[in-house]
Amino acid sequence: MHINFFLPPVKRPAGGVAVIVKLAALLHRAGLPARLVLRQEGWLPDDETPPPVAAWSELALTPQDVWVAPEGWVNALAPGLQAKARCVVYCQNWAYLFSSLPPGLRLGNLPVEYLAVSDPVARFIEASLSAKPDILRPGVNLETFQAPPSKPGPPWRVAYMPRKNKALAAQIRAVFESRGQSRDVEWIEVHGLGPGQVADRLRSAHVFLATGFPEGCPLPPLEAMACGCLTVGFTGFGGQDYMRQAPGARFVSPHPLRDVPWAGNGLWSADADVLDAALNLERALEWWRRGAKELQETLQAAGQTAAAYSSQAFEANALDIFRSLAHN
Repeated sequence: MHINFFLPPVKRPAGGVAVIVKLAALLHRAGLPARLVLRQEGWLPDDETPPPVAAWSELALTPQDVWVAPEGWVNALAPGLQAKARCVVYCQNWAYLFSSLPPGLRLGNLPVEYLAVSDPVARFIEASLSAKPDILRPGVNLETFQAPPSKPGPPWRVAYMPRKNKALAAQIRAVFESRGQSRDVEWIEVHGLGPGQVADRLRSAHVFLATGFPEGCPLPPLEAMACGCLTVGFTGFGGQDYMRQAPGARFVSPHPLRDVPWAGNGLWSADADVLDAALNLERALEWWRRGAKELQETLQAAGQTAAAYSSQAFEANALDIFRSLAHN
């Protein structure tokens, strides 16, 4: 029996692909028979303890095997389905769940199970496919991403990721600056950096502007929270797994939110609501300028949130889920 992870061929370490590799390596180190399956040459990490790798052409699957494919790669389910293995779709972004379906094929008709990256993604799967998935939330390396002792200002630094809806980020900045709020504000791009460099930039920032959507369970806002940033911006829907409104925020999710032990940890807007995001950015910087009580309360809740998404929590959850898959 093997736990097989189909690895999509990519030239660069995209976030979802990197998580699949991390997951296979974790299970392998724990003594589970996990391996990656490659159909063609693509990116692989240069890790000290990489998981085993098998070629698609050399597979000999059995009904005792587990076959895991990411969302949006429905054709990659074929070997598992043909072998009548236990097939699992690992959905890290709800927006791609129904993509790349061949004409006439309904995902709900396939004998597969689902693994979701967050509660909102699990709700999306349950509502659209009548399937109730397990949830495997991502993990943040809290040794790399941690807050500095203090963040003096000015200047007040706003970090953002330009690759995440770049045009909307530019609009938010334009609205913000047109309202005369740009004094003593420095914008910091987070792009093309390794984890340590990202952490350094986030530690130097006071506010993180999240402009990504759609999202399954976005890691950058969590990393920013761990680094002591006040986070504002879009939820991507999947971010509602952990994003809760601080005082003064206007957006109310139309979807039910799971119970969490932390209070408001950011100022969140509906996806693509440029004006609300700009106003929340203005409010966040005003809190920093006057050392507001709301700032300290929100940062404390943000730290509690990041702690709940630690690498250790991810690893423990992953082992529970895949040990159950392997033995049931």
